[in-house]
Amino acid sequence: MPPLSVMIKPASGLCNMRCRYCFYADETEKRTTPTFGMMTEETLKKVLTHVLAAATGTCTLAFQGGEPTLAGLPFFQKVMELEKELNVNHCRIEHALQTNGLLIDDKWAAFLSENHFLVGVSLDGPKELHDKNRLDVNGKGTWSRVMHAIQILKKHRVNFNILSVVTSDLCRCTGKVLGFYARNGFTYRQFIPCLDPLGEERGQHPWSLTPDLYARYLKESFDSWYRDIREGHKTYHRYFDNLLLIMDGQWPEACGMGGLCGRQFVIEADGSVYPCDFYMLDVYCIGNFSTDDFETVEKNRNALGFQRISAIPHDDCRHCRWKSLCRGGCRRDRDLFEDGVPVPGEKPAQKLGKNYFCPAYQEFFAYAYPRLYEVYQLLSQGT
Repeated sequence: MPPLSVMIKPASGLCNMRCRYCFYADETEKRTTPTFGMMTEETLKKVLTHVLAAATGTCTLAFQGGEPTLAGLPFFQKVMELEKELNVNHCRIEHALQTNGLLIDDKWAAFLSENHFLVGVSLDGPKELHDKNRLDVNGKGTWSRVMHAIQILKKHRVNFNILSVVTSDLCRCTGKVLGFYARNGFTYRQFIPCLDPLGEERGQHPWSLTPDLYARYLKESFDSWYRDIREGHKTYHRYFDNLLLIMDGQWPEACGMGGLCGRQFVIEADGSVYPCDFYMLDVYCIGNFSTDDFETVEKNRNALGFQRISAIPHDDCRHCRWKSLCRGGCRRDRDLFEDGVPVPGEKPAQKLGKNYFCPAYQEFFAYAYPRLYEVYQLLSQGT
């Protein structure tokens, strides 16, 4: 079996922040049960039993939310304890945690360091930008608390990266954001395009990301990434670095860049399983590890056709000069609308449209490809 990737939401959609653009808060409001509360030890054991029985080689357990640290440090200590008991195939288990940082203290950081967690910290650049959308439950900004959490992670030598949401505001000050990250030594960065609510046409909110702004962001951030490489101090940008993997004939590790959806298992706090973090709705549920074994869940996944449909390119993509690099992009950006109404509505989609950001990708590749290829050649030669 290829490496197994599992995402677990131990606190369901519960969170100690109220980010204006949160895609998961939107999803939870659109299903029968908005929140499943905290994952119990019984459910955790069933999940790990099924997952580790199916895993061979490498298994990645990523914990997200909501805010996963709300489940408490004892929950994660129990995860480590159960793994030792249930890892029947002696596979290599890798751990990741995506957090807003508000609950990170010395005890948390010591645990994360000791158990070699890769931690993603959600941070949207400098204070004035971050605090515009990333608010706590009282509507107050969180930047200072997140920066304090980062210092604690550094003190305990936790391996972490920065995850930023690409909003319309970030696109207008990309250089300022990148400069802030450089000054703080944040060399490992992920930038995720902001998602508008499910079932809405894109571009209706103050933070909404539009193709023209996304093109602007891609070009400015690429210029910075390229300049860093030419000056001998490479920074990691997940999108650009995955393009290099594609150019080298390797499979991109970033979901949404391979031409079809990845084989993922995203598990809610009650044990229910979904094929993607962006589609955790009732109609996309493919089973529950509290009652179903891995084989049943996999059978349901195949019947849903989630991956199969995502692999069908739009007609315009078939003869596009950039198809080998772009590969159509993320499925969520290919949702269809007709006269402002989502297609097919309440049922799983059987057809996808062209990527909403296609104009941005066209503009970016035309702008950056010669230098992207130059970087590929430089790194291939070890220079």
